[in-house]
Amino acid sequence: MTVKPLPPAPVGRPPRMIGALLRIPFQETVRRIHEDLVRAGFGDLRPAHFVVFQLIDPGGARQTELAERAQITKQSMGYLVDYLAGAGYVERVPDPRDGRASLVRLTARGDAVERAARASLERLEGEWAALLGPARYAALKRALTELSDTIGQV
Repeated sequence: MTVKPLPPAPVGRPPRMIGALLRIPFQETVRRIHEDLVRAGFGDLRPAHFVVFQLIDPGGARQTELAERAQITKQSMGYLVDYLAGAGYVERVPDPRDGRASLVRLTARGDAVERAARASLERLEGEWAALLGPARYAALKRALTELSDTIGQV
């Protein structure tokens, strides 16, 4: 992988704040996963769909739970789930805890996407560990894990 260095901040401009320092690697992560998924034959997926794969429990989750976890409206999550169901990535099944509700769960095709995305992430993490050095990358990952656990986000 060829890493393009970021251009230096303009003279007199303050250093990047934490938002940008988190956003830039996140955007690269999303770009790489999307690129790898397209290459793996999942060209009908868009980055907006990734949140469903990230947040769904192994046994499935209610659409309202997914919307809450993603911090988006139920309608927006409904749009994403409808698309993914139509494309064969997820299915809606009755919720065994409440017959009036349904669970969204991955299909075999959805499982294949998850495996491909994880493989993509493993390659990316390997590249970043090589770039920063294994110890620095491990420290970065530990710090981000601790911060995420403390904040309480999924």
